Amino acid sequence: MVAGQKVALGRIHAHAIVTVHVSDTTLTIELPDDTRVVRRTTAQPVRSIKAARPRKAGHVS
Repeated sequence: MVAGQKVALGRIHAHAIVTVHVSDTTLTIELPDDTRVVRRTTAQPVRSIKAARPRKAGHVS
């Protein structure tokens, strides 16, 4: 999900790290083997450049 918009890339790209360039009208997604351009359907701004940190484990015994 980027800027509130879900983008389907396919199962072969599941759990892959990608780079996304956001403009006013498009999302440019750089995949390991090619580049895809998707039209934006939302007007939400990108609020966070970094992804959310993973949660810390609770008490482990």
